[in-house]
Amino acid sequence: MIESLVDQIESRFAELSRQMTDPEVIADRRRYAEIGREYRRLEPAAKLAEEWRRAVDDAAGAQELLDEGGEDSELREMLSGARGRLEELDEALRLAMVERDPNDDKDVIIEINGGAGGEEADLWAGDLYRMLTKYAERRGLGTEPLEAGEGKYTFAVKGDGAYSVFKYEGGTHRVQRVPVTESQGRIHTSTGTVAVLPEAQDVDVHIDPNDLQIDVYRSSGPGGQSVNTTDSAVRVTHKPSGIVVSMQDEKSQLQNREKAMRVLRARLYEQALAEQQAELAADRRAQVGTGDRAEKIRTYNFPERRVTDHRVKLTVHDLDSVLEGGLESFTDALSADEKRRLLEAQASKT
Repeated sequence: MIESLVDQIESRFAELSRQMTDPEVIADRRRYAEIGREYRRLEPAAKLAEEWRRAVDDAAGAQELLDEGGEDSELREMLSGARGRLEELDEALRLAMVERDPNDDKDVIIEINGGAGGEEADLWAGDLYRMLTKYAERRGLGTEPLEAGEGKYTFAVKGDGAYSVFKYEGGTHRVQRVPVTESQGRIHTSTGTVAVLPEAQDVDVHIDPNDLQIDVYRSSGPGGQSVNTTDSAVRVTHKPSGIVVSMQDEKSQLQNREKAMRVLRARLYEQALAEQQAELAADRRAQVGTGDRAEKIRTYNFPERRVTDHRVKLTVHDLDSVLEGGLESFTDALSADEKRRLLEAQASKT
């Protein structure tokens, strides 16, 4: 079975390599980009397949020499090592070829809100916003602020694989620390909620203009010179779903409307995914929950300088680095856990 999988990987990777140098493919920018993405996705599996071939040859060679010359401790050790490596590579190859989430390559829209904890929760939402934008920078992804202020932040993350990186951040993030407003040094627990939505294009979600109610009003709070002077803020209500999106950060009514429509499309797309794939894609309410302290995916403990992800039981004692966007260890662990669960689900169907 593994040899058949290795054959498939090698054959497909060779074909993609050939197409990457095909003048007709190069001339078609969209096709070249699609092939390039698939090539990059398959490249790690192709390297594993190459290593698997070497391990098979090493094991066969060691066995042949043992058969010819009798017992030899070094050859026996070589054979044992090659067989052990083959077992590791078997699992690694299966994990590498687990069917990917079709949304993994999409850009994302991230919504952060202060949860339980009042003013401290709003401050924590700002810290989460900073942490996640820093993480995007570390991963070479671009960010675009859509809305910011008073415990509510909405921004887009753009780049290949944005959703594959940030989908694990959706949920309730709990913080335990002494608030700046606490005079007696008592530790408070508060939360911030994060929703991660794959950004939908027009072709992904059809929105009937007749289903929209669009209201304009004057901006309030931080903004620009047009705050409280022009009706530039926009509120878009999708009547069938009841989803409401408001935007006011831009001075132009048109710009605010465009941003609101992007967020609306993302929410509707995520809602449709949840209905179609309830077992694989949690809807936005399940992702965010109520913001209650008991509903958490991760806890950030300031006194002990530790961060614990409760989904994979991973704890790191480097809080400062995590808050500066050092989330790679959590993403890697959660990605590996997701692949193993998908692999187990696939195996149970066969």
